[in-house]
Amino acid sequence: MDMRFEEEAGFYGPPDSREFPRFMGPATFARLPRIDQVSRFDVALVGVPFDIGTSYRPGARFGPIGIRQGSRTLRNWHPDLQVRPFGSQQVVDAGDIACNTFDIADAMAAIEAGAAELTADGARLLALGGDHTVAFPLLQATHRVHGPVALVHFDSHVDTYDTYMGARFMHGAPFRRAGEEGLFEPRPLDTCGHPGLQVRSRRPRRRCRLRLRRHGDVGDRPNRRRWLRRTDSRAGRRSADLRVDRHRCARPRLRTSHRDPRSRGFSSRELLGILRGLRGIHIVGADIVEVAPAYDHADITSIAAANVAYELLSLMAPTDA
Repeated sequence: MDMRFEEEAGFYGPPDSREFPRFMGPATFARLPRIDQVSRFDVALVGVPFDIGTSYRPGARFGPIGIRQGSRTLRNWHPDLQVRPFGSQQVVDAGDIACNTFDIADAMAAIEAGAAELTADGARLLALGGDHTVAFPLLQATHRVHGPVALVHFDSHVDTYDTYMGARFMHGAPFRRAGEEGLFEPRPLDTCGHPGLQVRSRRPRRRCRLRLRRHGDVGDRPNRRRWLRRTDSRAGRRSADLRVDRHRCARPRLRTSHRDPRSRGFSSRELLGILRGLRGIHIVGADIVEVAPAYDHADITSIAAANVAYELLSLMAPTDA
C-alpha cells in the first residue's frame, strides 16, 4: 500500500489510521512528516539525545526515541481545547540534533546552533530531551528570535545551582546560566512543582540572583486557579517559553522512567489540566526532558510525555473557527 500523509486545510498530518494502523508507518512523532517532506512548517519537534549533564542515572539520551514510540496513538482533534494540533498548523519531526556525547560545552554549542537553525524563520520549537542541561542552549536559541521570554517551568527543583563538582553546565544549573545571560524576563522564575516549590529540593543559595515565585499545592484547584491567573498576568501578550521536567513533576507510580527519583508529584490528570489552563498564552518554545526509557515500565512515562507534547502542540495551535 502507498502510505501517504493526510492533508487537511493545506497541512499534512499523520497517515489515516483507518487504513494504516498506528503500529505501521513512520517512526516520527505521531507519525508526522519529516522536515524534508514538506515545503514549510510552523512547529518543529526535535530530539535532543543528551544526558552527560546528569548527576545520577543516565539514560535520558534515549528519551526522544521513547517519546516518539509513545506518540503513535495521538489523534488530530483535542476535544477539550477544541483545536486540531496537526490540522491547523504544519507540524514536522526534525529528527535529532547531533551533539557531542563526551564534551558538554561542545554539545551545548551544537544544540544552540541546531535549535537556532530550526527557528530562524520564526517557527516554534518543541524539544524532546535529554537531561535538563539542554534547556540552557534551547533558551539561547529562543532568545535570538524573541528576546527575553516569560519562562514557565514545571519541576520539583528550580535548577538554579551555580556549580556541581566544579561543573557550571549540568542538569541542575540551566536556569542559573540563563538568568545570568538575561534569557528570560527579569521577574520571578515561575516554577510549578507539587506540592509546592522547594518542598522536594534544596533552596538556592542566597547569592543566587534569580527571584523565585513560591506556590502552594498547584494540584489543588483553588491554588491552580490562582497560579494560572498569576502566570497569565505575568506572560500577558509576551512570548512564553514552557519547560517540563516530566519525570520530576509527576508521581513516581505514573512515571517509572525517573533519572533522579523524587517522591510525590502531579498525577497525569493534574498536569494535563494545568497545561490546558494556559490556553491563550503565546508559546514560542517548549521542551520535555528527563525521560529515560530504560527505567520505564510498559512505556508509562514515554506515553505520558508524548501526551504532554500533544498538549503543548495544542496550546500552540490556532483556535478553530
